[in-house]
Amino acid sequence: MPLGEPYRKAALQGESYDVIVIGSGIGGLWSAAMLAKAHQKVLVLERHYVVGGFSHTFRRKDFVWDVGVHYVGDVHRRRSTLRKISDYVTDGRLVWSRMSDVYDTVIFPDGRYDLVAGPGPFQESLNRQFPEERETLASYLKLVNRSTAGFFVGKLSTAALQGPAEPCYDEEFLANSRITTMEALKGLTNNQRLIGVLTSQWGNYGHPPSESSFVTHALFVKHYMYGAAYPAGGAGSIAQAVVPLIEAGGGRIIVHADVQEILIAGGKAIGVKLTDGTEIRSKSVVSNAGALNTIFQLLPESAAPLARAELSDIRPAASHCCLYVGFNESDEAMGLPQANYWIYPDYDHDRNVERYLRDPDAPLPVTYVSFPSAKDPEWPRLHPGKASIQALTYTPHDFFQQWKGTRWKRRGADYEALKSRIAGRLLAELYKHVPATRDKAAYYELSTPLSTSHFTNYQHGEIYGLEHTPRRYQLRSLRPRTEVPNLFLTGQDIWTAGVGGAMLSGVLTASAVLDRNLFKEVIMETAQTVFLPG
Repeated sequence: MPLGEPYRKAALQGESYDVIVIGSGIGGLWSAAMLAKAHQKVLVLERHYVVGGFSHTFRRKDFVWDVGVHYVGDVHRRRSTLRKISDYVTDGRLVWSRMSDVYDTVIFPDGRYDLVAGPGPFQESLNRQFPEERETLASYLKLVNRSTAGFFVGKLSTAALQGPAEPCYDEEFLANSRITTMEALKGLTNNQRLIGVLTSQWGNYGHPPSESSFVTHALFVKHYMYGAAYPAGGAGSIAQAVVPLIEAGGGRIIVHADVQEILIAGGKAIGVKLTDGTEIRSKSVVSNAGALNTIFQLLPESAAPLARAELSDIRPAASHCCLYVGFNESDEAMGLPQANYWIYPDYDHDRNVERYLRDPDAPLPVTYVSFPSAKDPEWPRLHPGKASIQALTYTPHDFFQQWKGTRWKRRGADYEALKSRIAGRLLAELYKHVPATRDKAAYYELSTPLSTSHFTNYQHGEIYGLEHTPRRYQLRSLRPRTEVPNLFLTGQDIWTAGVGGAMLSGVLTASAVLDRNLFKEVIMETAQTVFLPG
């Protein structure tokens, strides 16, 4: 049964709410749920016809795929902060299924490397293939832990929750944020093969090692250090667990409701205006539309001068193409793994990307293969005799610039031909590295950055919000409370990319709206985990 209510003008005209949430991605839903639990009357407005943002699923013929949830770190550990948040927000309804101990397999032309859950097994697995780098690997894990120590504290600081006036991170964290991932790794080793393996998850945040801030890289390494999990029943289970609780608290979720602007009166946010002219009032507005969309598309030019100045030349993070493949054969029959595959043409990720940007016919800089049906314990019951796979690659929005402004499914023969070529290349990588699937695809379909733009309204088809470069951590405007009184941001832009970042952002934003530290109230009775070996 579809979640949310279809938009009808008469149903909202003249209504008022405590909080209006723009966008039903995980950050928006988590914010709304936390606020509903605090007895706030909440309205969630979603421009798409499906609730969930990057956590929604879609169906073609007999096949179902998620669009953005591939694996989530730490939620399978009951004492972790992320798991406690998940259980609190969903009343324990969202079930996380732990993946295999090997959560990522990294593939190069001359070797395969497994990333194994747990700091000890992680280190020992790589020690076997890099015996001469044992001390380097030990130093690397210590550096990862030390470099991320100030992030959580900074995000929960009074300065961060009160607004964009003052820095929120300590100097040690800021110092580590100013160096790139490559600079940090070069400080430990000159072994390009080891650097290529340790930075193989760069696709999780969208920047190769010479571009990304090391603290972003470190946060993701730490996120997956104890392994990963997948939502039982598929990515759509996330919204299915949250939406009824919002509605039970008196809230509403409306789809096909496209917000045109945030209404300002007396310098404060007082509600929103939809594209059909309907105005809805509220005491507070929470935007999960992305920082760039919120500041430059939904607000008057004079409303947030600091954010405009800071974000005027910041880049969006990476865009991608994704091939969705369906099989009339089960995961078990084909022996499909739960671990994701990261496939590379060689160990120098920066060079791979540069070569591809110059020549789209060059080897794909990365192919990421996810096996969602193999991760989901409910899949055999829900979809017997079927399997689903996704194969993604980094693809700049500029590759599709000539079709910007055209309509979805009506972009012309040249666009379809380009899609067909990219799909063929991804399918070839899949068949090469997962030979059990060769020539068995019953259906496949490719999305492009324009597809992402169409469904999410991200102008460059970005999947990770704003760039995760050193500059990101110097920005004061990426916080829940904005310069506009009663206007708040949520979503990955105020935390980090990915499902975990979006979940945490929702708690952070609700804390700012309520002027209460919900992490402290709900979560922090358990100390943060330190994962240094030994």
